[in-house]
Amino acid sequence: MTADGTVYIVDDEESVRRALSRLVRSVGLAVETFPTAQAFLDRERVDRPSCLVLDVRLPGLSGLDLQTALGTRQEILPIIFITGRGSIPMSVRAMKDGALDFLRKPVESQELLDAIRRALMRSREALSRQAERDVLAARLAMLTAREREVLDLVVAGMLNKQIAVELGAAEKTIKVHRGRVMKKMEADSVAELVRMTQKASTRGAPA
Repeated sequence: MTADGTVYIVDDEESVRRALSRLVRSVGLAVETFPTAQAFLDRERVDRPSCLVLDVRLPGLSGLDLQTALGTRQEILPIIFITGRGSIPMSVRAMKDGALDFLRKPVESQELLDAIRRALMRSREALSRQAERDVLAARLAMLTAREREVLDLVVAGMLNKQIAVELGAAEKTIKVHRGRVMKKMEADSVAELVRMTQKASTRGAPA
C-alpha cells in the first residue's frame, strides 16, 4: 500500500481509536483520530488523498449525520463505516448515500486495510480530476465575453461563417477570436476544446 494518504478515524471509544491507529500506521499511512463527528468537522480541511473510517453511533452527531454533512465531498473523502450495532436499513442508507464500505466490528485487519487502499485510490483519482478542472476553469476565466461566446458556438459545432452570422460579426473577426480561444485554452483541435469544456463544466466536491 502506498504511503501517500491520510486516514481519519472517528470513533468514541479510545481503545478502538488506538487500535485502528496502530494498524494504519503499520502500513506507513498518516492517521488522525477524533472522538466525535463535530471534532472532525471542526478540523482544518486540506485536500489531499484521504479517507474516513467512521463509527455509525457517536455522541452528538451520528456517523450518518456526518456523512450527510459531507455530502458530495465523499468523492474526495471516501467513507468506510464501521459499527458493532448496525442494522440492514442503516447499511443500505449509508451505501446509497455514497459510503465505500460498511464493515462490522470487530473488523478484520486485512479487510479494513483493503477498504482503505480502495478509498485512497478513489480519493487520489478525484483530486486529480479536480486539479484538471481547476486548470481548465482558470483558462476559461482568461477569455473575454466575446471569446466565450465564440467558444460556446464552436463547441456546439458551428462553422466560422455560421458564428459570424449568429454574432453579427465579420467572418475574419470570428477567425481571430477563434484563434485566441484555441491559444488561451491550449487546445490543438476542436475535439480537444469540446473535451475541455465538458470537463470544466463537471464540478467536483466542494472544499
